Amino acid sequence: MFEYVDEFLLIAVAHFFAVASPGPDFAIVLKQSIQRGRANALWTSGGVALGILVHVTYCLLGVAIVLSQSPMLFNVLKYVAGAYLAYMGVQALRAKPTQGKAQSDTPFEQHAESAWQALRRGFLVNALNPKATLFFLSLFTLVISPSTPTNVQAFYGLYMAFATWAWFSFLALVLSKARVRAFFARAGHWFDRGIGVVLIALAVRVVL
Repeated sequence: MFEYVDEFLLIAVAHFFAVASPGPDFAIVLKQSIQRGRANALWTSGGVALGILVHVTYCLLGVAIVLSQSPMLFNVLKYVAGAYLAYMGVQALRAKPTQGKAQSDTPFEQHAESAWQALRRGFLVNALNPKATLFFLSLFTLVISPSTPTNVQAFYGLYMAFATWAWFSFLALVLSKARVRAFFARAGHWFDRGIGVVLIALAVRVVL
């Protein structure tokens, strides 16, 4: 196992920079943290981590190679991902100001969302992200040696899923703090609309 330490460290560094860069995953965890609160954002982070396992699984099965060689399949993935992000962006743009002083303490929690819905939201955002597909395709074809045993590659995948969950859970804990949410609560609908613009911009970027 020690002979793969260098390879693992290279993967860990590459994954850290990839997961820390702003993108659809960050945008959705930020949105959920501010609007829905800590528990919801943590479930969303778990969904993002489960999405990582999807990418790892098809890379281990060799499906990523097929996907990279089929522009039509990759374009379908891009359009589905773009449509989903755009849908969430439009929903956010439709946010309206809260009415009445009684709602000021929890302006973003008017519409309850279950843990399953939060988990599914995070999962779909990551699993449908073509940027993630390209990243894992690069890792499993250019960085990870073909001679690396499948069980070691699976360990890399589990590590990246766990590291993703840990990173976004940390962000969820920070962003869902009362003072942070209170700051955005002063003009919650404008924040929501701003996130909507970001999500639509990401949708356009994914497609192009």
